[in-house]
Amino acid sequence: MPPTGLGLVPGPLRLHLRRGRFTFDTATAIRATAGTEPAAALLRTLLAPATGLPLPLADDGRVVLALDPGLTGLGDQGYGLTVGEDAVLLRAARPAGLLHGVQTLRQLLPPAALLAEPVHGTTWSIPCLETTDVPRFAWRGAMLDVARHFQPVSFLRRFTDLLALHKMNVLHLHLTDDQGWRMPVGAYPRLTEVGGVPHGGAYTRRELTDLVAYAADRGVTVVPEIEMPGHVRAALAAYPHLGNFPERRLEVWDRWGVCDTILGVHDEALDFCRTVLGEVMEVFPSPYVHVGGEECPTDEWHTSPSALRRVADEGLSGPKALRGWLMEQVGAFLTEHGRHPLGWTETGGDLPGSFTVLAWLDQEHGLAAARNGHPVIMTPHRSTYLDYPQSTRPEEPPGQPGFSVDLPTVYATDPAPAHWDAAEAAHVLGTQAQLWTEYVPTAAHAEYLVFPRLCALADTAWSGGHDWDGFRTRLDHHKTRLDALGVPSRPSTFHHPERTPR
Repeated sequence: MPPTGLGLVPGPLRLHLRRGRFTFDTATAIRATAGTEPAAALLRTLLAPATGLPLPLADDGRVVLALDPGLTGLGDQGYGLTVGEDAVLLRAARPAGLLHGVQTLRQLLPPAALLAEPVHGTTWSIPCLETTDVPRFAWRGAMLDVARHFQPVSFLRRFTDLLALHKMNVLHLHLTDDQGWRMPVGAYPRLTEVGGVPHGGAYTRRELTDLVAYAADRGVTVVPEIEMPGHVRAALAAYPHLGNFPERRLEVWDRWGVCDTILGVHDEALDFCRTVLGEVMEVFPSPYVHVGGEECPTDEWHTSPSALRRVADEGLSGPKALRGWLMEQVGAFLTEHGRHPLGWTETGGDLPGSFTVLAWLDQEHGLAAARNGHPVIMTPHRSTYLDYPQSTRPEEPPGQPGFSVDLPTVYATDPAPAHWDAAEAAHVLGTQAQLWTEYVPTAAHAEYLVFPRLCALADTAWSGGHDWDGFRTRLDHHKTRLDALGVPSRPSTFHHPERTPR
């Protein structure tokens, strides 16, 4: 196993320490060979606030960044790092690998390098070493629910930085739900005029496009989620005619749980889905677009004349089959536009074949989905839902009721369990954490719940997660980095007075 004394999180695949250290100083320059300029810019951006080092670009720079497509063993996201006393060489086959290597350089420096203000009197040196580092899984993400409680774009940027530090490469934004609609849609302005009011606000299109660019600079893809056909009460409060009973006037839902008001399946509702998703694709270039699909009560479809007509016209077995039918329509629309549809699976066999599925309700549903040929992202709620409290201690802040998810439980999560055969495991793209925010009104509360549990998931997704003792030793050091970044660690801070919706 790699040395634990460096406290790298996630741990590298292979690392060998050597004698000596390399020191960054005012004379240190970067030699950015062709295609590596974004990684050089990121390194300079990240180190400047604390170190004040200019790190100019120069042909004779001692920090060398290089892209070599021939390094096929590094894949799309791996990197090689060699540190000597006189020079540093960071290599990768693809740009994403260089960005991950930059984060390793950042962690090798003293924790003060992560501070946002100038630090004086510190020697900015790193140990001499050689590492080859390749992630186990391609998809390593975190879902942030901004629909239940809105968070400003400044926090989304900070959260992106925290993901990138841990070599996480997906920020999944849950933008709409029963309690809020946070993304503007030009064709339907009332979505944010009505749905953006409760619990905080809405983003502008410019804020979202700028966030996408900011995240891309750090190797993070922003994946949008627009819920359908359930979890749409905020949209129906703005446009009742999209529902099953247009004469009903609705309010944005003011409680948590599952609302029984769902989207209609008539032509106007389908046009709405396509129009919204069309604008989503304009803002988010992600290859993947999430369309929800979970927790969809079908009672309204059993009594809606338009829904019953759709059942008859399409020759479906009954109203319950409309969920799969609608998912097939929106999935086909996304596929026609070159995107991959994502959805939450509740059985492993309830979404069309074109979908990449997130198995959240039970780990075995991921196995069923793999056997059905779906690409799978493992998100079992008992080990990846970070809105559950970290422990049963009475001082823990409010969280999703039911049970707790502690650090060892997160670390023990294996996205491709040992009892799966090789063909089944090959369908697993990776894993991600979920932070639903019914009980999480502030950014500080969110960060407290996410860390250090996200460190455990990052280690599992990148390194394999088979050395708990080693991880704990590394995490003890890594917490000094989280402290430098101001990540909260005291639960008593978050006994907030806000009324909890009934």
